[in-house]
Amino acid sequence: MIYQHPLAYLLALQGGALLRAFNGEYDREFTQARIAEIRALLDSADQLGDGVQTPQVTTAEGYDAWSRHYDEPNDLVELEQAVVWQMLDELPAGAALDAACGTGRHAAHLAERGHSVIGVDISPKMLAVAAAKMPGGDFRHGDLSQLPVPDQHVDLVVCALALTHVPELAPVLAEFARVLRPGGHLVISDSRMDYPVVEALPDGGYGYMPHYKRATSEYLTCAIPLGYQVRSCEELRSPRLDPNDAQPAERVLPKHPSDIWTLREWCPAAARAALAGSPCLIFWHFQLG
Repeated sequence: MIYQHPLAYLLALQGGALLRAFNGEYDREFTQARIAEIRALLDSADQLGDGVQTPQVTTAEGYDAWSRHYDEPNDLVELEQAVVWQMLDELPAGAALDAACGTGRHAAHLAERGHSVIGVDISPKMLAVAAAKMPGGDFRHGDLSQLPVPDQHVDLVVCALALTHVPELAPVLAEFARVLRPGGHLVISDSRMDYPVVEALPDGGYGYMPHYKRATSEYLTCAIPLGYQVRSCEELRSPRLDPNDAQPAERVLPKHPSDIWTLREWCPAAARAALAGSPCLIFWHFQLG
């Protein structure tokens, strides 16, 4: 169970913006505007309510709920996909595993590139969407720590936007190493966000999936002892948008305190300043030595 209050998020954005101003990135006028905005937010605290207690759900439950609209347009997913596909397109066709395949977007791309693909996911409903996209595809229900795949069975493993939900990296990377053939490739994309994933559930409530933000060194600490060699690493950062160009929008109450996209419209200048250049995604290409 976590406690979420929309005012806490808004004040955090203001604080992040003020820290950057204190460090010299923004001027006196910007600083005074943020302080004034904080006063206005505190005056409107009652409008935002008392916050909510959000219960934890399993990753399977969360992604089952998300499967209904996971493939809707999403700027972050589109940016992630472009980088991952560029990495995948440089590799020769072979036997591939899409670990935590979700709705099968990477599996479908791999199949189009001539790979023989296995998709594994913990969410039955995400697997159903993937199977509908790829009739006759080899999709299997399973967990990242116990993949339903034989030893040294594939030439490539891709794992996209899933390790953020895993409490320990090492056992999962070891499992990838188990199913990879010698010289096989591992392509990873992972979230660097600072907030948990909260999803609307079928019963009308909300639940959050645990989320782990890791330092870059943690991936290396786990991967190198397993025999992985780094082929490339890339980080995607939030764009640096001029906060002075932010246009005020109508303040709409969010459906849930985790609806940060709606909340950011309450203080767009602070949001731009606080988030500018912050890492949002990391990409790895490892090869098993």
